[in-house]
Amino acid sequence: MQERTVVIIDDHQIFIQGLKIIIERYEGYRVAGEAGTIQDALDLIVRVNPDIAIVDLNLGNEDGLDLIKQIKKNHEAVLVLVLSMLDERHYAERALLAGARGYIMKEETAEVLFDAMESVFSGKVWMSEPQRSRYLDAMFSSGSRPEKGMQPLVQKLSDRQLMILSLMGKGFGSIPISEKLSISPKTVEAHKAQLKKKLGLRSAQELLRFAIEWIGRTQ
Repeated sequence: MQERTVVIIDDHQIFIQGLKIIIERYEGYRVAGEAGTIQDALDLIVRVNPDIAIVDLNLGNEDGLDLIKQIKKNHEAVLVLVLSMLDERHYAERALLAGARGYIMKEETAEVLFDAMESVFSGKVWMSEPQRSRYLDAMFSSGSRPEKGMQPLVQKLSDRQLMILSLMGKGFGSIPISEKLSISPKTVEAHKAQLKKKLGLRSAQELLRFAIEWIGRTQ
């Protein structure tokens, strides 16, 4: 089996070291480097020309989706597999549209990660069975979907705005959100103002109710 080179793009060093050990347990895989920022990741890819990049979507105050788009624009041969704690129900489609070939939640097992890498290398798109079922339901169901009325509004949001809306719906306030995303509370408030505008809401209370309902209907 020809050796396949992997780079890991994540801003948590302890996680990177553990993931590297897991990947190199499988014959034929070698981790060629790691990075925690978009620029470092792009420099690494130029330097080692990997077969696959495993990318987290939350890179501190940077967005992994932006990185995926740049990889696909400038390094089309590099396969991208997302490995993230962010809920696939809200982010898998965006990641695939950006150019990723698969989406895995960090809660999955090492065996699932290996299966995903093998699938991606064989030319397939990898996603979990529940997520695949949701895609099929959306494509072929003629019935009314619970989130149907909200979906067109949510689709207008930027990736970062969707992330903030999701965290709001899970009960996080501005300060915890700023800490999770490594941005300032002032920036979170600015995004909330844009959320209200895009969603046609008049107050912070209406935005919070919308966020809670959105999360509830998509669980």
